[in-house]
Amino acid sequence: MSLTEKDSQYLWHPYTQHKTASAPIAITKGKGALLWDENGKEYIDAIASWWVNPYGHSNTFIADAIYKQLTTLEHVLFGGFTHEPAVKVAEKLLAILPQNQQKLFFSDNGSTAVEIAIKVALQYFFNKGEKRTTIIAFENAFHGDTFAAMAASGISLFTDAFQGMFIDVVRIPVPVVGQEQASCDALAKALKNHKCAGFIFEPLVQGAAGMVMYEPVALDTLIRMCKANNVLTIADEVMTGFGKTGKTFASDYLVEQPDMMCLSKALTGGTIPMAITTFTQDIFDAFYDDDINKALFHGHTFTANPTGCAAALASIELLQTPDMQANIERVNAKHLAFEQRVQSHPNVVTTRVLGVIFALEIKTESAASYYGNLRNKLYNFFIENGVILRPVGNIVYILPPYVITDEQLEKVYQVVESALEIV
Repeated sequence: MSLTEKDSQYLWHPYTQHKTASAPIAITKGKGALLWDENGKEYIDAIASWWVNPYGHSNTFIADAIYKQLTTLEHVLFGGFTHEPAVKVAEKLLAILPQNQQKLFFSDNGSTAVEIAIKVALQYFFNKGEKRTTIIAFENAFHGDTFAAMAASGISLFTDAFQGMFIDVVRIPVPVVGQEQASCDALAKALKNHKCAGFIFEPLVQGAAGMVMYEPVALDTLIRMCKANNVLTIADEVMTGFGKTGKTFASDYLVEQPDMMCLSKALTGGTIPMAITTFTQDIFDAFYDDDINKALFHGHTFTANPTGCAAALASIELLQTPDMQANIERVNAKHLAFEQRVQSHPNVVTTRVLGVIFALEIKTESAASYYGNLRNKLYNFFIENGVILRPVGNIVYILPPYVITDEQLEKVYQVVESALEIV
């Protein structure tokens, strides 16, 4: 019996309607930007396996760091204890994060990093004796699948079954070009009419919405408005962090800096689940009290797992090497050249590029649903041609490992061009 057949007996996959979905592809090994299935077919992983593998699969530098840590201290509880890998991660991160970030809280995935930030925003005001219960978020945002993160998300496909069970969230338009004033006006209205605790956003790029991009100056304006009203700001950098936008963090493009940042995905180079939420000293101080009830009562069994910390340290080191920075610049240049090549195609509506992120919108006669027929047709075409891409409706995006070769990237481009001829 094949792996795929055994899988169908036992496993439940994410974002999958098993009655109608194709059988999953059983992957047996990976190296660099490549993956191989149980039949030996080769695939280019052009989305870095949901944006987590910037340094490629089976990276020996990260693997060696993990092995060394496993033979020293694999795990220890973080309640009442600490260890060198966690302290080193803090030192490494605080050296490259915006200067206002001073404290780190470890968790285990992007959703929980966001969950913690939202809980902190709400409890921050509770601890100060002020009741604020509303979170501001962008339309069509995606912040995760845990309850507060899901509440802040605006893609109804993920949240419809849970309406009426969420915390209070008010949505404002994304300040894409031409909608900046509408976004500001909506924020001003929200600040006036609601007791707002926090504003959460995906800085500059909304990933799950289809790589929707907007300008730093627009986000700076919104952050300034929040600061003027003492509303905490949360940058969800789970997707954008660690080089994907061309800078270490998307927040590095900003003049204004968020009060909190959520990190995961590429944090450990796609090896071990880990997340971090970072905070200003002011936020930490609101929980620092003789009253035990003002503590942040949140934790995870694997908080600050030493092996995960070792992977994170190796990943951060790799990111900062001249070779990896050159790879990011190389992929960005290739994307920009491809954009010039494809943007005038009659089936292309728009294209956009930021860092290693490329996206194009395919012309359709009617609205394309998130998991609709067009998306499925494109996905299957890409898989048949040995390229892993996951279109969002009629949006095709490329977000490859930084180590992808020029030859592999060209194949991805050619397959995307071929797909434009079949839609």
